[in-house]
Amino acid sequence: MAKHGKKYGNALGKIDIDKVYSLEEALNLIPDTATAGFDETVDVALRLGVDPRKADQLVRGTVVLPYGTGKDVRVLVFAKGEKEKEAKEAGADYVGGEDMAEKITGGWLDFDSAVATPDMMSIVGKLGKILGPRGLMPNPKTGTVTMDIGKAVKELKAGRIEYRVDKGANLHASIGKVSFGFDKLKDNFLALLSSVVKAKPASSKGMYLKGIYIAATMGPSIKIDAVGTRNLL
Repeated sequence: MAKHGKKYGNALGKIDIDKVYSLEEALNLIPDTATAGFDETVDVALRLGVDPRKADQLVRGTVVLPYGTGKDVRVLVFAKGEKEKEAKEAGADYVGGEDMAEKITGGWLDFDSAVATPDMMSIVGKLGKILGPRGLMPNPKTGTVTMDIGKAVKELKAGRIEYRVDKGANLHASIGKVSFGFDKLKDNFLALLSSVVKAKPASSKGMYLKGIYIAATMGPSIKIDAVGTRNLL
């Protein structure tokens, strides 16, 4: 069994591990259960009533958080010509084509998101084994393979996040920093939850939201009432 430090133990003592909290109660506990000396990220875990082994129940999508993530997102764009100019004007950190592909092949990965125009996918596709496992591969389903480069870059910079259910039917996402405070974290959380609910597969039967948990990065997990929270939407 994993051993935790004194700070974690003190934080754990502030919650009832057998209690199911309302969203408001849980968010109010977050500052008290953050144990690190830095501004921790607030993470959410959702347990969904889907079978990820079935292709038609693979829940994934994107959402622009109203108040962003609190993180400076470094965006790489694969584009050329006018689209390269559009990317730079929108605030992309890196723009290029084969030159960027060569850097990545050489081990360079100093970016958080990648976007590409469809005509550049012949170059980007060769990077699948590198970018795919790291969740950095541009994908039309998440809006990162697009001709609307300016919009994609601006949304990523503003706090657009991608989510995807894992093999255990769990979905993990970050909704900001502890310093955001109650109101901003609540709005970000509800934006995420609303998007996930809308992404419910038609073939999914029974209870969709089976569990909701929230925690600061270094703090204990707090269980939230899934039914009551769903009704807030």
